[in-house]
Amino acid sequence: MFTTINSASLAGIKALPIEVEVDVARGLPNFVVVGLADSAIKESKERIRAAIKNCGFKFPPRRITINLAPADLKKEGTALDLPAALGIIASDLPELRESVILKDYLFCGELSLDGRVKEIRGALAIALTARESGHRGIFLPRANAAEAAAISEIEIIAVETLSETLEIIQGKIPRPERPDNLSQPDSLNCEHLDFADVRGQAQAKRALEIAAAGNHNLLFIGPPGSGKTMLAKRLPSILPTLTFEESLETTIIHSVAGLIMPGQGLIRERPFRQPHHTISDVALIGGGPQPRPGEVTLAHNGILFLDEFPEFRRSALEVLRQPLESRNITIARAQAQAIFPADFVLITAMNPCPCGHYGDPTHECICSASQIQRYRQKISGPLLDRIDLHIEVPAVATKELIDPVHNNREESSKTIRHRVLTARKIQLKRLKDYSPRHNAALSDKNLKRFCRLDRDCRDLLRTAMDRLGLSARAYSRILKVARTIADLKEQPDIATTDIAEAIQFRSLDRRLIL
Repeated sequence: MFTTINSASLAGIKALPIEVEVDVARGLPNFVVVGLADSAIKESKERIRAAIKNCGFKFPPRRITINLAPADLKKEGTALDLPAALGIIASDLPELRESVILKDYLFCGELSLDGRVKEIRGALAIALTARESGHRGIFLPRANAAEAAAISEIEIIAVETLSETLEIIQGKIPRPERPDNLSQPDSLNCEHLDFADVRGQAQAKRALEIAAAGNHNLLFIGPPGSGKTMLAKRLPSILPTLTFEESLETTIIHSVAGLIMPGQGLIRERPFRQPHHTISDVALIGGGPQPRPGEVTLAHNGILFLDEFPEFRRSALEVLRQPLESRNITIARAQAQAIFPADFVLITAMNPCPCGHYGDPTHECICSASQIQRYRQKISGPLLDRIDLHIEVPAVATKELIDPVHNNREESSKTIRHRVLTARKIQLKRLKDYSPRHNAALSDKNLKRFCRLDRDCRDLLRTAMDRLGLSARAYSRILKVARTIADLKEQPDIATTDIAEAIQFRSLDRRLIL
């Protein structure tokens, strides 16, 4: 008996339609899976056999062949367990083989030995594929239902066991109600991370405001305990909330990476990724035999924070150069190629020297000149060129920490966020016909169109370029930052004060790399 069940398999951050063809024929008992299946799929034979028996069905003692079509596409994961088991059971049930549900719906799910349908990776991507391929709906594990429910155009049928799936198909029990699309828990506790708690550091806060308004990359340099990490962790509190499209993109990426909790729906907050400095190149940029997203992709639409910046391996840092320019990353392997999005704000933090006290008036630096030079040269000039804002974060004065008068002067995240949102709205209106819609991603053509300079601005910028020895890339970054500063002021044109402030944030360009 021959049965075809519709399913899907992940390829990068997308899901491709798969037909699970099941043939149960006479002959010596055998169970074969063909069609470029990975180890997890090949091992599914024992899971499927045990699940069918433990659910009270008879496992046919015949020659069973399962073909995963198209046969030239590499398949991975455990989502094909459920459709394969349904195909085997249907060989003894003619009414099941003729069911329109098997033809009109897509099935995915991992089977446990007792017949439970367990969660899978990439459920949202699979639901999108079901919609695009014209299916009426999708059968999937209950743990993934809230995530897939974001796709409103198709029916979402959440199941807990193989037996329940069969009873729904046969009409013996009613279909469950459509699940709610639950929002993500507030894992960052942004309401508790407020800029009002940060004492002093007015220039660093200003830089973060500019970074949030225009999606600019930022480097903090300062002694230990000056508040670099504390400042960076408060950046999400002033960023705009995710749009539905951004939320969908972010959830798909995290779902494919297996980071969505059971029962969790769309991600509502911008990601904040903080990998340790021992991270490998592949873990940072993505890859593997079957390409998987790395930290730069997991930070898409959010923030990638690299603390102790020079402690990262040089090779890991250099792979950031391409995604910082193109805002995506192409992973090419012999058997597969994938393009992952990587539009994030890069926030980095470092000490001025190995001991951390170079230039600190209250602590003596014990590092030699050669040690300081080697430490700073871990960050290459081309990488530093791609960071828009360079900020020195000095140690906070005792008076600012203790004096209650100073403590009441700090602006709250709510106040700063209001200015950021206003600047973002100005950019969205200006760039309504372009993508992405923030100043950091302005193309060369749009840079000339939206960053026109008067004579005084050009003279000031020319002088700075000559004296600091800035590159052409640094020139364009200064223009983009100046455009954001003008937007924060709600001014249509860039003024000399905007150019001057943007140049001030590039002053570390040649002082860091000796």
